[in-house]
Amino acid sequence: MDPHITSWGNSLMASLSSAMSLLFAAVPRVLGFLVILGIGWLVASLIEKLLVAILRAVHFDGFADRAGLGGMARTVQREPSGMLGLIAKWFVRLIVLVAAFDALGVPAVSQVLQQLLLWLPNLAVALVVLVIGGIAANALGDLVRRAAARSRMNSHEVLGTAARWAVWAFTILVAVNQVGIASSLVTILFMAVVGALALALGLSFGLGGRDTAGMIVRQIYERNRRGGALTGGPSLGTQGTRSRVGYTGVEHRHIEDRRSNPNGRRAMG
Repeated sequence: MDPHITSWGNSLMASLSSAMSLLFAAVPRVLGFLVILGIGWLVASLIEKLLVAILRAVHFDGFADRAGLGGMARTVQREPSGMLGLIAKWFVRLIVLVAAFDALGVPAVSQVLQQLLLWLPNLAVALVVLVIGGIAANALGDLVRRAAARSRMNSHEVLGTAARWAVWAFTILVAVNQVGIASSLVTILFMAVVGALALALGLSFGLGGRDTAGMIVRQIYERNRRGGALTGGPSLGTQGTRSRVGYTGVEHRHIEDRRSNPNGRRAMG
């Protein structure tokens, strides 16, 4: 037999033997991966159902509606309790995936999932901040609106809305910083928005209220001018008051002189 054919056959058999060895060695890891994945998926679904039941029992949906988060949750066709249940389910599933890929012997995927798991607590804190901030925003908006309505201000609805959105803007800034999504850029954008709003309010007040401000200044000026004319002194308020005090003092001394010398005018005559 040709030695080249013999060596080729031996090489092929050796390769097949190595491949079968690797396959049989990987079977336990694959089975472990599938078992961990199946059990973890089932446990995650059970945790979701349990959490949703607990949240509905404590009327969490109504609480979220008062915080202003119900509409955001319903945009994805879920109740707020269902949204939290979904987040909890995928949190558990990520933990299961980390364990499953470790059992499979793929550390790169496991490390990526671990980084994601370390980031999820920040997301949970950001959600809590949004809930608390939403409650505070609605409460402050209602308070400002009612106070402005009691003062008979025509723009009480606008003031309430502005107060509510101001609190929401601050809350979103804190939540984004907690999550860590381009925090420096978000801070710069927030400062720019606040500056633009302040400039817009200043310009609107200055341009819209210049007639009223001019009338107020003119009334103050006319009042001080009339007061100065009545006192016989300068037209400005402080000097006019001093002139009045001086005049009163002179008159008072003149009356005292007349009392001490009642015959003074006759003597002079």
